[in-house]
Amino acid sequence: MTVRKGVVVLTVAGLLGSAWTTAADAAPAKGSELQQGLDSLVRQEKFPAALASVTGRGRTTSLVAGSSRIDRQVPVPRDGSVRAGSNTKTFTAVAVLQLVAEGKVELDAPIEKYLPGIVRGEGIDGTEITIRHLLQHTSGLPNYTEYLGLQDFEKVQHRYFPNHELLAAALSHPAKFAPGTKWEYSNTGYLLAGMVIEKVTGRPIQEQITERVIKKAGLKHTYWPQVGDQTIQGRHPQGYAIGNAATGKVIDATELDPSWGGAAGQLISTPSDLARFFRVLLEGKLLPAAQLAEMRKTVDAPLFPGTKYGLGLMSNPLSCGGVYWGHGGDIHGFETRGGATEDGRTVGLAVTAMPGTFGDAEKGSKAVMATVDSAFCR
Repeated sequence: MTVRKGVVVLTVAGLLGSAWTTAADAAPAKGSELQQGLDSLVRQEKFPAALASVTGRGRTTSLVAGSSRIDRQVPVPRDGSVRAGSNTKTFTAVAVLQLVAEGKVELDAPIEKYLPGIVRGEGIDGTEITIRHLLQHTSGLPNYTEYLGLQDFEKVQHRYFPNHELLAAALSHPAKFAPGTKWEYSNTGYLLAGMVIEKVTGRPIQEQITERVIKKAGLKHTYWPQVGDQTIQGRHPQGYAIGNAATGKVIDATELDPSWGGAAGQLISTPSDLARFFRVLLEGKLLPAAQLAEMRKTVDAPLFPGTKYGLGLMSNPLSCGGVYWGHGGDIHGFETRGGATEDGRTVGLAVTAMPGTFGDAEKGSKAVMATVDSAFCR
């Protein structure tokens, strides 16, 4: 699971089609800049489909391009459900920071305080790694997703991964660096953050995320798949992925076991729900001011030009000035990008394959980010 940006939700499938709705049910010209951007993601970057939800000046617009399937023309559902990938990290970070506000977790306490004797390995010491390090990607912990065989996705697509197996995969490798000395993306930090939530509350992570974050944010189409559920509920496009890196074979990845994502990437959502989540978060409706301020304390993160990373929250510069706050996610079958600005603009974007599945990975990634930027700045 990797990250990029997002809160315009785009999904693309090889054949082109489009739809658009607004709060006023008025259809804009098909040649609009944003629609052109989605169409280009399908035609030029070869994503099967793209979906977007954009809010600004009191209006919400939903657009789509492409086809829900690559073997035949199937309309893309407006604001359809997609796998949200690493956007899940922001939800997890919010739950942890709520526990900080409640006095149940200390942000700068070592992980050893909450999970004694668990975080140990070559150069890895749970007494030196803090909760802040986990949420900020400055822990130095190896990234467990690098050791699961995900490059041969077809072999593990329907496999269930328990947390202890994911953690063991990470801790069997040496630390990347001393805690707090560098920044490097690691899903392992969020695996442990989810375990802390469960230990402190005595309740399952999916329940805590649902009650503390999803319901509180008023999200209607966001949910944590139950154990064994490999489907995507509700209207959704198909997602596609490379099943084997050696052969480049593309497979339908819509159904998969998301257990390896866990607290780092298991959620399913829609473009509009993701956009709303980041707006509500910035408005201070999910966290007290002190904890939201901690979340927004950033360090440089070499993901995209100008990107900075806080506690499960990224800021990205806009070509029209200022920044937007969000996260984004990559998981087999889907990529999501977007977020919200201080003045209430939101964008949710998703495409139905990760860059590199059908076209050039770097070019496709830049095109998705450029579409998000255009949606914010139009």
